[in-house]
Amino acid sequence: MAPLRGDHTLLLRLMLLLPGLCLCEAEGPGPGPGPGPGSGPGPGSGPGLRLGPGPTGHVPEFAKHFGTKTRYEDVVSPPVNLSSTTEGRCSPIHLTAVIRHGTRFPTVKNVKRMARVSRLVREMGETGDPEDVLEQLRQWEQWYTEDMDGQLVEKGRSDLSNLAMRLVSSFPGLLSEAEFHSGRISIKTSSKHRCVSSAEAFQDGLRLAWDRPRTRDQPGNRDGTTTETSPEPPSDSDYIHEVDDSLMRFFEHCRGYVEGVETNATATAEVELFKHGPEFRGVRTRVALRLGLDPDLLTPDLVEAAFFICSYELAIKSLYSPWCRLFTKEDAKILEYKGDLKQYWRRAHGFSITPLSSCPLFHHIFRSLDKAGRPRRASDPPPEPASILIGHAETLLPLIALLGLYKDKTPPTAANYQSQQDRLFRSSLLVPYSAHLVFVLYDCPRGARLRLLTNEAPLLFPGATTDLPLYREVRALYRHLLDGCDYYTACEGRPSRAPNTEL
Repeated sequence: MAPLRGDHTLLLRLMLLLPGLCLCEAEGPGPGPGPGPGSGPGPGSGPGLRLGPGPTGHVPEFAKHFGTKTRYEDVVSPPVNLSSTTEGRCSPIHLTAVIRHGTRFPTVKNVKRMARVSRLVREMGETGDPEDVLEQLRQWEQWYTEDMDGQLVEKGRSDLSNLAMRLVSSFPGLLSEAEFHSGRISIKTSSKHRCVSSAEAFQDGLRLAWDRPRTRDQPGNRDGTTTETSPEPPSDSDYIHEVDDSLMRFFEHCRGYVEGVETNATATAEVELFKHGPEFRGVRTRVALRLGLDPDLLTPDLVEAAFFICSYELAIKSLYSPWCRLFTKEDAKILEYKGDLKQYWRRAHGFSITPLSSCPLFHHIFRSLDKAGRPRRASDPPPEPASILIGHAETLLPLIALLGLYKDKTPPTAANYQSQQDRLFRSSLLVPYSAHLVFVLYDCPRGARLRLLTNEAPLLFPGATTDLPLYREVRALYRHLLDGCDYYTACEGRPSRAPNTEL
């Protein structure tokens, strides 16, 4: 271990003994736009270095900046009546929901990284003060094990169960007990354990919602709590979901995407540039100083691992971990941006093949909507009321990109962090745990209309002036995809990594 030497030692010891003390300049403005090699703090650190603030209501002030590891309840607005419309005499006739799995354990890769940073801190000398943050980090137990490997946690089951209850509350006719038991509600899921468990939890939530009129309880809460008394747990035979990886894990079946983007390191060049750029280097320097380490010992991966521990402890156990004290809000925003670069360039708008890989899911959604919206004779059976599709952030992001949603005029890069503060593409907001897109088709006097909801909030289709446009107008918007979007041509042809300029 190589602790800091020289004049910094006394100041550092003072900072460790008095966590509220900052290493400050006497006068003048804070540091410039970013440190060069061996320089001081980077952007956002203000006039000096400080340990992050203590818990406020046991939630870090940067809880909404954990990227794909963000809790749903930290970024979702207050509830709205999802079924209400400004168009008179409209009634919902079908919904398709594409849902990310709920809160999960870290994968093996991150468990190993988290163990490494925990071991690094434990090897430091004791401070002798149990109230000292660094001593709390030394005493923190690395309880995550490799066999957890991304499995759904109990909070994740609550995420999906409560979402189902809220959807039933908004669309009781489409998600009714009678429709479910008649086999007219379709539920498809990825084969990954966390998704299958999420599909089961969603069905548990449906049952709780149907029992609610008999128990007079309230819909599920976004924070995972509920006042319901659970009925007898269902057996495996009571669940009706179908595993369909061709639909929910399309990305791993698209050869053009796998070879051109997923396994091609150059596709995430912006991520690597940012990891070694001034903003991220500033985070490394600040966190190293808070730990009393030489910054060279703290690799970008280890900094991120410490941030992940903070996020997992909050998401899984609702704990404000001492690991969170290593970061300020600005540090968190920089780490979030690093994750957004990865999601943008590998999973979303970055390259044209990525959104095209979601063509099977796109066509499935619109086939379901077409069947529900077509004219029927009185003798025809009613349309399928609901299609529930449970997958991953990697399922949602290419579809979001294909639909032309959340696309900034200027792509995020390693060089434009400061100008991207108000960007549309933020994975924390788009794909937190249990994130979803819901397509609701309404029968209206002037023709069918379609509403798009993202995480329970109405969202305009590109170019639309209302959140309830005529369905035929939405089909016209995506005509080029409905007539094209050929998965086999895109995925089985030569790998394509051309920048995406289609939508």
